[in-house]
Amino acid sequence: MTINTNPEAIEEVLTRSIAEIIPTAKDLRTQLQSGRQLSFYVGIDPTADYVHIGHSTNYLLMERLHAMGHKIIVLVGDFTAMIGDPSDKTSMRIQLTSEQVLDNLQTFKDQIGRILDFESTDNPIEFRFNSEWLSQLSFANIVELASNFTVQQMVDRDAFQKRIAAGKPLYVHEFFYPLMQGYDSVALEVDAEIGGTDQTFNMLAGRVLLKRLKNKEKFVITTTLLENPVTGEKLMSKSLGTGIGLNEMPKQMFMKIMQLPDPGVMQCFVDCTRLPMAQVNEYRGRLEAGTNPRDIKLILAEEIVGMYHGAKAAQQSKQQWIAEVSQKGIADDVQTLQFPSNIVAVVDCIVRVGAANSKSQARRLVTQGAVRINDTRIDDGVADATFTDGDILHIGKKHTYKLIIGPN
Repeated sequence: MTINTNPEAIEEVLTRSIAEIIPTAKDLRTQLQSGRQLSFYVGIDPTADYVHIGHSTNYLLMERLHAMGHKIIVLVGDFTAMIGDPSDKTSMRIQLTSEQVLDNLQTFKDQIGRILDFESTDNPIEFRFNSEWLSQLSFANIVELASNFTVQQMVDRDAFQKRIAAGKPLYVHEFFYPLMQGYDSVALEVDAEIGGTDQTFNMLAGRVLLKRLKNKEKFVITTTLLENPVTGEKLMSKSLGTGIGLNEMPKQMFMKIMQLPDPGVMQCFVDCTRLPMAQVNEYRGRLEAGTNPRDIKLILAEEIVGMYHGAKAAQQSKQQWIAEVSQKGIADDVQTLQFPSNIVAVVDCIVRVGAANSKSQARRLVTQGAVRINDTRIDDGVADATFTDGDILHIGKKHTYKLIIGPN
């Protein structure tokens, strides 16, 4: 296999959508310049039945590495999903049954295959399941893995500290997750692991285990998460039902992208498209020069829908959206948003969907008469109103959501 060591290709791998490279970007650059085929893996747990465009950041990076000739492994955490990843969570994840996991991952390969070429014969991409090795571990094996970490290392995790401070329970089985994900690196003997910044602890656990059990170094490459830079809220969340699935129909995908908060648009260009950075920076300049964010978002929506459904479907979706908005109509397939049961205040919903940057701004929208639940306008006296399952939330003339209450 001939490895592409083009400096520009390497620089894009090292910088685009990259938050941190451990131990250093310089060390990884040296390896990429060596001409040696490196092995990279990314994992995904089937906690829902779809892959969303927030995950595409990692797969687009893998696509660039695959085009350079490197070995790519996509690992489905069918075993770890039954434990539940506690990363970045303020409460314990719901543990899934094996039946739920199997049901969720039915179309994973097809969805991820919209980015990665699983049909490649020159440089085949592996599609693996971690139950292959994790289900074979004995209790003695687990004890051995656990002996590589201290309790202090585990509870020092930011998410765990927040739960302890809030008096929320922290379960022993949640300590197993980083051990399991860490062992994936040992079983695969990879050169590097790719994941979002919320996976840093788990990926570093794999670095420790691979070094101690196989005497092999591993790079940890953390990628940027899609977040609203103003509120810090994730733009894509499977647990909250706010992800835009790669398997969405074109019209629905286009509409959901148009409903993303304006501050997150440029990061979506960087993380979720194949557009050259020079072109992305051109759009950034236009936005900073005063171009209506809606016009830039139209370009983003057309680009992303085109990636997964083709240029014709993207153009049709754009025309449909423009027609519906210009006619001030409500689309038949109103975007559905799922909220955990502990988030029921309308002002919280307005902030979470990105229509306001804070609760105070959301309350101002209410006092201005811009918010309705179903056909009833809520006023200042009921700014703390709540909604029920299935209600329709209208924010202004262009933002309409069907609200579903479900578990976090």
